[in-house]
Amino acid sequence: MGTIVSIEDKLKERIKELTCLYNVSSYIANCNLFDLDPTFKAIAFSIKEAVLYNTDAFVELKLGDKLVDVGEKPEEQVSIFAVIKVFNLPYGSIKFGYPKPKFDADDFLEEEKKLIHSLALEIGNLIERKQIIDKEEVTKRQMERADRLSILGEITAGIAHELNTPLANILGFSELLKERFVDQDEALQDLDKIMHSAIFSREVVKKLMFFSCEMPQQMELVNIDPIIADAINLLMPSFGKKNIKYHLNFSEDTIYLRVDAIQLTQVVFNLVINAIYFSPQNGHISIDVDNQEREVVLIIKDEGEGIPKGISEFIFNPFYTTKPVGEGSGLGLSVVHGIMKSHKGTIKHRSNRPKGTIFTLTFPKL
Repeated sequence: MGTIVSIEDKLKERIKELTCLYNVSSYIANCNLFDLDPTFKAIAFSIKEAVLYNTDAFVELKLGDKLVDVGEKPEEQVSIFAVIKVFNLPYGSIKFGYPKPKFDADDFLEEEKKLIHSLALEIGNLIERKQIIDKEEVTKRQMERADRLSILGEITAGIAHELNTPLANILGFSELLKERFVDQDEALQDLDKIMHSAIFSREVVKKLMFFSCEMPQQMELVNIDPIIADAINLLMPSFGKKNIKYHLNFSEDTIYLRVDAIQLTQVVFNLVINAIYFSPQNGHISIDVDNQEREVVLIIKDEGEGIPKGISEFIFNPFYTTKPVGEGSGLGLSVVHGIMKSHKGTIKHRSNRPKGTIFTLTFPKL
């Protein structure tokens, strides 16, 4: 089949191409940046309508891992395409074509080639705008979360200090009462219960102070390999109960870091005990310690259910827990967050593939 030759036909095609450019610009200007699927579908339809033999044409937009297609795509085809670039890097492509042998390479107009290259630029600019807005949204949420955690830190520090004195009084007066009721077993048992509850409450206060960075630290330059290995060894019975395998890997035999050894143990213990809790029977947990030039990175991976998006920003809040009542205080991750903050480090989490969670902790070499 030959290409059109008459001036009238060429003019009609030019009008179709200009209409397509106008429509696509309108779709992009009025699109919902949080749901671009309808926009991409409309663009694909508009391209199909703009080409010369649109009844036989197919259009395919590849956008990252997404595919948008219009028209029947034949097994044997002749096609042209344009690369979609986002921040000067290949991101996807626009492709349109016809079935063979009914059509061949001569059936594509030069104007059509220019058209899809122009549209590739437009779509690339749209995706760039979308990524910038997404990044700004993430940054905004992170700043809001940091503000909330900072306020929570101040509140919990105040609560912890206020509770310490009455708890100390309860323990002290209970000890005195035990001396008075030395011959009364029932009274002594009740006093023991009071003291046990007060001690438990004091431990909660201590964890709150960890979260708010109010605990005194003993920062020393130490080899962290045995500290982390010892923390993991404390959990051997827990690994055994669920028959969970673990792999502990150090990038070097000795990794020196200025830390509070007890607090580092708490960090590893809390994260790994959580990983064990949420891991399935016969699961696998990996703990990797990587000594880098300016920081030490600790990565803990599990194969549990993962952290749902809806709650990911709350997991470091004190008393927030997804465990059943009685199985967790909701202070483990908030304590870890407080310790990392006091060490001027960071803690982040992301999904493990195909399931589970990856916690990445970064300790700067101070």
